[in-house]
Amino acid sequence: MMMKTFVKKRGDVTEQELVDLLSFCQLLPGASSTQTITLIGYKRGGFVLALITFIIWITPASLLMGGLSFLVHYFDRRALHTDIFKFLQPMAVGFLVFATWNSYKIAINNTITRVIMIVAALAVFIFFKQPWVFPVILVLGGIVTNFSNKRIPQKDVPRKKIKWGNIWVFVIVFIVAGFLSATARKQNWENRRAYNLFENFYRFGSFVFGGGQVLVPMMYEQFVIREKTKYMSGEELLTGAGVVQGVPGPVFSMAAYAGGMAMREQGKGMQALGVLIGTVGIFLPSALLVLFFFPIWSNLKKYAVVYRSLEGINAAAVGLLIASAFYLTKDISILELKAISYLNIVVIFLTTILLSTTKIPPPVIALVCLLLGWVF
Repeated sequence: MMMKTFVKKRGDVTEQELVDLLSFCQLLPGASSTQTITLIGYKRGGFVLALITFIIWITPASLLMGGLSFLVHYFDRRALHTDIFKFLQPMAVGFLVFATWNSYKIAINNTITRVIMIVAALAVFIFFKQPWVFPVILVLGGIVTNFSNKRIPQKDVPRKKIKWGNIWVFVIVFIVAGFLSATARKQNWENRRAYNLFENFYRFGSFVFGGGQVLVPMMYEQFVIREKTKYMSGEELLTGAGVVQGVPGPVFSMAAYAGGMAMREQGKGMQALGVLIGTVGIFLPSALLVLFFFPIWSNLKKYAVVYRSLEGINAAAVGLLIASAFYLTKDISILELKAISYLNIVVIFLTTILLSTTKIPPPVIALVCLLLGWVF
């Protein structure tokens, strides 16, 4: 779609420029589609147009997903008296399986990446409840692939000194968010959950490699598994993960739904604040990183260490997806000898097959699952 619209139709960037932008955004954590769209605006009109492009891109999906946090219980139980969203949960797992297979084909192509994938999958599955496991696995993956320089050798080319000053804004926000979150929790501030949520989402946006599908297990661990921040059930989170597949726009907009759900017990005003916190917290790191790193990209891409690290990070992300797909099925009935278990298995299987072999748009699959929930 970007190639057709911004290259062929409008001529905002060339085909090679778009490929370079996509490659650059894959090196960074955060929402890759959002970062790419933002950079197209940056190349066309500088910082101001980039900011406008960024806001326009994330707003519709965030409003829709934030609105869902207000409406999900009303539509599901009060109005329809049935769980119409119940098949969106196995559908979300099907999307995760599909993402895993696609990522595997791209990222796993030699012995070291296979080893990283297997170790990462086992480690994440075993230590899923530990918050440190996600960033540690990704960082270690990037380190391991730098032990050898045979696959991606460093070319002897002149490089300019990189100025890292701008990245301090990203780091300072990260540190301040963590400090305020910890202080609010220790001193039991009245609105401490708002501070905690911003830190959670900002951290997610800073560490997620591999797209929105990797975001789901991170939220699951934070908001479902951990006792101190158990803001919703696994069913509620997976419902949002299913609905976001049928919403146009970035998958990261699920944070607006999660933020609203996390604050729903404190009134409508605070719930709306939770939607805003989720949106700003999850997308802010993407914007800061892409706009601050892009000016030095021409120098940064000359370092082979960057590409070697990305090779390991992507392999670790595949392992994370594998472990998460197995772990998330714990909240879905698939092993019991009941009709619903068989239906859930069918939904997971058919979702994966349809995404892999057909051009059926994800919103259509989501709509069919909603209709199944209505019927059954």
